Amino acid sequence: MDKNKILSWKKRAGICIIIAFFGLIIAIYMKTYFCYAQKYQKHKRVFGATYMTMNNQFYKVINNEIKLQVEENGDHLIALDPALDSEKQNEQIKYLVKKKVDVIFLNPVDWKKVKPGLKAAKKAGIPVIVIDTPVYDEDLVDMTIVSDNYQAGVQCAQDMMKKRKGANIVLLTHKTTKSGEDRIQGFLDTIEGHDGYRIIDSADTEGQIERSLPKVEDIVEKHDDIDVIMALNDPAAMGALAALDSKNYNRDVLVYGVDGSPEAKKLIEEGLMTGTSAQFPKQMADTAIEAAYQLMEGKAIPKTKEISVEMITKTNISQFDINRW
Repeated sequence: MDKNKILSWKKRAGICIIIAFFGLIIAIYMKTYFCYAQKYQKHKRVFGATYMTMNNQFYKVINNEIKLQVEENGDHLIALDPALDSEKQNEQIKYLVKKKVDVIFLNPVDWKKVKPGLKAAKKAGIPVIVIDTPVYDEDLVDMTIVSDNYQAGVQCAQDMMKKRKGANIVLLTHKTTKSGEDRIQGFLDTIEGHDGYRIIDSADTEGQIERSLPKVEDIVEKHDDIDVIMALNDPAAMGALAALDSKNYNRDVLVYGVDGSPEAKKLIEEGLMTGTSAQFPKQMADTAIEAAYQLMEGKAIPKTKEISVEMITKTNISQFDINRW
């Protein structure tokens, strides 16, 4: 073989080696990408959530727990805040339907007005798991996870009756949520038939500190004989405490809430708030996310899950972590 042929052969061999080398790199890249896609894209699920408001630490705890577990599974959560606007929440549900999410977690602003959004999800075949407060049209959702809200009101009333043989009572409500109504009803049913207890005023606060404060300020201007304030949740109770303080209301008023929030527990420890019936938002979130994955695996889940509540007062506050839910 002459010198020119040898050089030509070496050149062709070199080109073939280079092509083979780059082919190997591409093959390795494609295999790596395929494995990644199989693990993180092909099986990636998207969840949607809309809560009545994120201006409440309770819902932030629920959302953070759900998000943590979703992302640990390599999936994604879209969380939305309608800011107590029922029309906006219906739009958000329809948006999640258009995004073709696998499951929707719902905390309704208005338990009846959320129906258009629920119908859209039902039509699209997207499961809905309701958290914290029920919807009126239960046939349109797959599961409802709530605290024993009626018992929360009962617990507050029972503690009040131990402390006062009679009382002039103010109620702070949230009438568009079934959970809020159930708490107040539990309280009212417990004091019914006891003539010493009298409801002298009430206000719908939507469970918000900033809405509770001015309304309670107006109430204390009208009444100088308030003995008890029963609030549907801790934020409303804390708004009441702020109002009593701002008006220098010197009367010894018992103030009750429902939630068991860290802020409320600190106020109870300090002797400023009387009591709160504690909910367990992390347990709600755990139940919701477990049910969601079971649904996607084709497994049956219970229609409802009710989580027990626990009364916290000055006498047992030491048994609770005041820095966490």
